[in-house]
Amino acid sequence: MFDPTSPAVRDYGIALLRIALGIMFLAHGLLLKVFVFTMAGTAAFFETIGFPGWLAWATMLAETAGGLLLIAGIGTRIVALAMTPILLGAWYVHAGNGWVFSAPNGGWEYPAYLLVLCVAQMLLGSGTFSLRRSTIGA
Repeated sequence: MFDPTSPAVRDYGIALLRIALGIMFLAHGLLLKVFVFTMAGTAAFFETIGFPGWLAWATMLAETAGGLLLIAGIGTRIVALAMTPILLGAWYVHAGNGWVFSAPNGGWEYPAYLLVLCVAQMLLGSGTFSLRRSTIGA
């Protein structure tokens, strides 16, 4: 019988959050920045909004590595915490564009939502299906 309050079900929910968040970071870091916009285009965009172009590379590497680590469940709490400055930066960039992310140049709602998900993941840990479960970095 399915018991939604069981620890096993809770662990599956936490793992689902972790894996989905990891896929999202991987998609934005590698697929979007590298293959869609190209790194030259991404660096140029960063410069147009007042950030140094090299920060685009650091962001892409952090999103790609962070996404892979979240998917694998390695250092989940630390990785989720480490991704929050990137999301704060994305929120800052989109803050003046309105609330909805489908607004011209994207609104702040999606980065804010992802920030909340990272904080929740940091508080919850890895869940099941993680390669490394520990009390600190899990």
